[in-house]
Amino acid sequence: MEHPRKAFGWAATDSSGILSPFNFSRRETGENDVTFKVLYCGICHSDLHMVKNEWGNTIYPLVPGHEIVGTVTEVGSKVQKFKLGDKVGVGCMVQSCRKCQSCAENLENYCPQMVLTYGANNVDGTITYGGYSNFMVADQHFVIRIPDALPLDAAAPLLCAGITVYSPMMYFGLNKPGLHLGVVGLGGLGHMAVKFGKAFGMKVTVISTSPAKKAEAIQHLGADSFVLSTDPHQMKVAMGTLDGIIDTVSAVHPLVPLLGLLKSHGKIVMVGAPEKPLELPVFPLIMGRKLVAGSCIGGIKETQEMIDFAAKHGVKPDIEVIPMDYVNTAMERLLKADVKYRFVIDIGNTLNPTS
Repeated sequence: MEHPRKAFGWAATDSSGILSPFNFSRRETGENDVTFKVLYCGICHSDLHMVKNEWGNTIYPLVPGHEIVGTVTEVGSKVQKFKLGDKVGVGCMVQSCRKCQSCAENLENYCPQMVLTYGANNVDGTITYGGYSNFMVADQHFVIRIPDALPLDAAAPLLCAGITVYSPMMYFGLNKPGLHLGVVGLGGLGHMAVKFGKAFGMKVTVISTSPAKKAEAIQHLGADSFVLSTDPHQMKVAMGTLDGIIDTVSAVHPLVPLLGLLKSHGKIVMVGAPEKPLELPVFPLIMGRKLVAGSCIGGIKETQEMIDFAAKHGVKPDIEVIPMDYVNTAMERLLKADVKYRFVIDIGNTLNPTS
């Protein structure tokens, strides 16, 4: 019989979203499990939605965090992929059925029985707790190896923000040198789309409602051009120039002007998640055989490929490392988009045991 182990972290206990120290239990290391000490955990925008129950599915108490990295402290008897001291990470999911077509195609992220890293019902009847905590226990199948070339703090956001843009770029062929990629929105996801686009050898144009983002996009992130979407002249000049668009915006926004920026056979891939439906007339799709699609993170195999690609090509998110007790302030700033471009909590040095 497995006996739970004491763990500690920070949790939200109600829809106020305020996080505070919290004691809980994790399972012992099973035969296929990897246990690792959490050193860093990124703050994803979905963490903000979840702590406040804005999607209506939060289970309290909630320990958030699905951009988790650290070092292995224990492995199960059947674990062969990892050993003590290895640098590893866990992203948005910790289990799937392993039997369905999606799982067979290494798309565990689309498995109907996929279990999220936090705030979800696990197969053993427990609730999953995330990476705002001192250690993690996860099945080896869902553990990602972090290459030495990637700093651990910068690696953390790649496990969500990175794979969220990398996967659709690979699937929809928006990864070929010389193609022209549009990136809508310049936040945690958008800045990663710019960086991967440039690493693929593409021409990248950032599309934003904020003129203040122009210098940041071009001078700092290396985008080739910038289009202010509220300027009719700039939008007209850019019409029919893009092979594809990665749309990272989570607010309600018009799609028709973006469709006009595409070449024939161009595609918009939605990775942001507006709460209300967007208007999508069919005629602009017909005239040019254009496509609007969606994408959600990626499978484990592809996530490892993404991490390895990022290490090889020096693709790293821009981060602000914070102590654990700053997390509530960070959430307030995230709500106002006051971060460039991802908060990462220094769990290893600043998370202290609760009394």
